[in-house]
Amino acid sequence: MLKFLLLCTLAVASRAEIAEEEDVLVLKKSNFDEALKAHPNILVEFYAPWCGHCKALAPEYAKAAGMLKDEGSEIRLAKVDATEETELAQEYGVRGYPTIKFFKGGEKESPKEYSAGRQADDIVSWLKKRTGPAVATLAGVTEAESLIADNEVAVIGFFKDAESAGAKAYEKAAEAIDDIPFAVTSDDAVYSKFEVSKDSVVLFKKFDEGRNTFDGELTKEKLLAFVKANQLPLVIEFTEQTAPKIFGGEIKSHILMFLPKAASDFQDKMDQFKKAAEGFKGRILFIFIDSDVDDNQRILEFFGLKKEECPAIRLITLEDEMTKYRPESDSITAENIIEFCTLFTEGKLKPHLMSQDIPEDWDKNPVKVLVGKNFEEVAFDPAKNVFVEFYAPWCGHCKQLAPIWEKLGEKYKDSADTIVAKMDSTANEIEAVKVHSFPTLKFFPAGEDHKVIDYNGERTLEGFTKFLESGGKEGGAPAGDDDDDDLDAEDLDDVDEDSDGEDGGDDDGHDEL
Repeated sequence: MLKFLLLCTLAVASRAEIAEEEDVLVLKKSNFDEALKAHPNILVEFYAPWCGHCKALAPEYAKAAGMLKDEGSEIRLAKVDATEETELAQEYGVRGYPTIKFFKGGEKESPKEYSAGRQADDIVSWLKKRTGPAVATLAGVTEAESLIADNEVAVIGFFKDAESAGAKAYEKAAEAIDDIPFAVTSDDAVYSKFEVSKDSVVLFKKFDEGRNTFDGELTKEKLLAFVKANQLPLVIEFTEQTAPKIFGGEIKSHILMFLPKAASDFQDKMDQFKKAAEGFKGRILFIFIDSDVDDNQRILEFFGLKKEECPAIRLITLEDEMTKYRPESDSITAENIIEFCTLFTEGKLKPHLMSQDIPEDWDKNPVKVLVGKNFEEVAFDPAKNVFVEFYAPWCGHCKQLAPIWEKLGEKYKDSADTIVAKMDSTANEIEAVKVHSFPTLKFFPAGEDHKVIDYNGERTLEGFTKFLESGGKEGGAPAGDDDDDDLDAEDLDDVDEDSDGEDGGDDDGHDEL
């Protein structure tokens, strides 16, 4: 009996020994199942110790864990070092860092991907929406005031009849939005406090106008459009924390102002930018980027800008293809910005394609140097077979490929009909080819039909040679059929090396494996 009791005691102790760091549970393969049993609703971050995005998230993640713990919530936050717990990482399809998944009801299968912002309030709000009713009922003024005070953005539906068509549409809209708390009230005192005289929906926020009142037919679609148009500031600063909201939102047309915060005329230009934003709410997202911040230099590079060229305005669409636009005037005034955005919304702007000047010695070395200005003339020469590497100077895998590419150029330097070339795709853009990852290798065979073939074979001298000698048949695929990771909008924030040997990936602010 004594032995049995001892074993039971040890078993209970082992279950209790899930370490915590700043209220965040530390999970491993050995205690993962036990944690799910003990805490049915648990948010798990798979991280890497070296990941910059994970380090930035850590204090907010811990703060969220503490907030929930202080409230007595049963929801817990946990973390897994995916570089150590590789089996767990593989089991849950972790490809980038941080990857955050929500396990509800103790279920191991098909956890929900976390999709909101990376500030403590965002995390807590998202979790409460996932575990509680989509719409909370407010009993009185105090509860309403607390909801508004505790959240950056909150929505309250004022409905006397909870069964009305408007109230039902409001509930459906609330179910579709994870990162904002929705509440409903029928209390006369709450109506009076917030000067609401009839059934209505009001969005309260701690910026800009402070509140927005819905005006129109109460349908799910129109309510969603109303919330999405008003939930972000007129001008939002690009940071590690706001990136998910910027890139994960419904608005895919973004105008960016690159300006150092330390500039003497910063506030004046910000006022002009904000004034212009008023007329494009819900259509174009106005974003400010501090051009002095080191972490933002990759974004400047993406737009072909240098620090000394700021302030500057650029516009980008984040649809299937990222398209950039540049205003004719460099003067940052509300009038100029409004005119620029109006031309864009009317479809009257031409894309801005970057190009370096053609180097004098572009064709003097075995590997020819292409830029935007000479690309089509060389790549689509009907008498030449042209094999091009599209690279980024900072790309680690491009650097690894460089000596092999140079050997390939040397091998074909005296060929009458084959050219080996390279192009820096961070400084040059062309309409004919959209580059989504680095390095990208494309073959332009001789002929009049401007055919493009993606290279998907081994990145070896032998593999490249077989490909060229076969006329692009061995190791090739029609353009667009490759499995490269996309260079997505989120990668404006950071583009890192991934497990497939590409620089790219869709990370929403991830460091790739």
